[in-house]
Amino acid sequence: MHSVRSLVSGPLDADAPGDVRTIANPGRLDEIVSEAHLGNAEAFLQACRVAKAAQLAWSSVPAPVRGRAIQQLGRLVEDNAETLARLITHEIGKPIKESRGEVQEVIDTCSFFLGEGRRLYGMTVPSEMPDKQLFTFRTPVGVAAIITAGNFPVAVPSWYLVPALLCGNAVVWKPAEYTPAIAEAFAQLILHAGLPEGTFQMVLAGGPETFAGLERALDEGVVDKVGFTGSTAVGERLGELCGRHLQTPCLELGGKNPLVVMPDADLDLAVEGALFSGFGTAGQRCTSLGTAIVHRDVHQDFVDRFTKAVAEAPIGDPTRDVLYGPMIDERFAVRFEDWLELIRDHHHVHGSSAVGRITRTAPREGFVGDDPEAGFFYHPTIVDGVRAEDDLYRIETFGPIVGVASFDTFDEAIALANGHGYGLSSSIYTTDPLHAFRFRERVSAGMVSVNNSTSGAEAHLPFGGNGRSGNGSRQSGVWVLDQFTRWQAMNWDYSGHLQKAQMDVADVAADLSYRLPE
Repeated sequence: MHSVRSLVSGPLDADAPGDVRTIANPGRLDEIVSEAHLGNAEAFLQACRVAKAAQLAWSSVPAPVRGRAIQQLGRLVEDNAETLARLITHEIGKPIKESRGEVQEVIDTCSFFLGEGRRLYGMTVPSEMPDKQLFTFRTPVGVAAIITAGNFPVAVPSWYLVPALLCGNAVVWKPAEYTPAIAEAFAQLILHAGLPEGTFQMVLAGGPETFAGLERALDEGVVDKVGFTGSTAVGERLGELCGRHLQTPCLELGGKNPLVVMPDADLDLAVEGALFSGFGTAGQRCTSLGTAIVHRDVHQDFVDRFTKAVAEAPIGDPTRDVLYGPMIDERFAVRFEDWLELIRDHHHVHGSSAVGRITRTAPREGFVGDDPEAGFFYHPTIVDGVRAEDDLYRIETFGPIVGVASFDTFDEAIALANGHGYGLSSSIYTTDPLHAFRFRERVSAGMVSVNNSTSGAEAHLPFGGNGRSGNGSRQSGVWVLDQFTRWQAMNWDYSGHLQKAQMDVADVAADLSYRLPE
């Protein structure tokens, strides 16, 4: 068993450690992966203090040199890719192919941002006065406290950590407490990439202790930016906390992502997209498909094809070629069973031989592996007949369950796509460009796919949502630079005398009464 503690420069106080949590492989519960020694609020605060003391020196390092550290991180991750991917599969049960893809996303993120160290551009702006120049500069915000979920334990953190460090900030990272071995491995790669001591801290802590520590750090002025990926409920509390300090956090929250199937859609392609959107990572993505919204003319055909695809999909041992493996942690397994209670009498359930946990008494035909009861494996569930008034339509369900609803008009499809109040990801399957562009114009989601899954993000596109899915902030690509830098304006007057803007401005005389001869 691997014991993991926070990675903080300098000793922690004697009362800083919190609980100890034992982490089992969710696919083989008798196999203990790690033991997490969690810190408390004081540990989080101390890490922020250390980061604050180190930040100024790091911001003074030229941005292209900071980009070199990001480049070296990318090389370290690439050289350790298979080990890191296998650790992800081992600790949270993500299928190995997806784990490798997640690690590749970290590499891609580093590849993109290493060049941004040479492109943290400001602007030279013409002045309205002679002998005067105007400039703008990107400056780091200071200390960034980054709190991330564990369903993407290295890819999503990289969206925050890489640009934050590149921009000259110091970082305190609080990963999910149920992914300590993964977090330690990724943190060690970051620490070996050339960062000065104190620039990056990793704190293992539970949610309440993290919130208490963050509150104290904000009160003390040792945190300047908060980034959070997680539930909408926690995001609301963090938004309130940061608002008291006139800070705008970067919030990437939940989703109830729609996939609209128009009557002209390629149904086989739509089914393929729905299968991956809804059941990849066992539905434990913020971008997972919530409700397939299908035109009535093709509704039954779609449901029949979708049911067949789900029933035949390989599920089980994540080290093998499966659609999905176990729930990533016991807490999600327990919550998923609660969400299954949202199924009502007017719903029609498809997709597997049973509903709930896969057991010997409720087997899954074709289960991949020896004993489904050895882990948190759950049947895939399609719920047809979902209506706008259903809880299953409105509530984010973090697990292998997909609702299916019907529509007659495009306006009805849009209403169903937006009515739940989330606005993260969305998809439409159609061969009509007009429908594709109308959908983009009217859907509330921050991300739109056409003839692709709801999980079709790439590392250099803006990622984020609106409404209950976030506060409009974006990760990834050049857009995330606005989260970790502040614009600073500068004017330099070398005229030798005071020139007052809007008052000492030369006039250009014109004869506005002139008219062309007829």
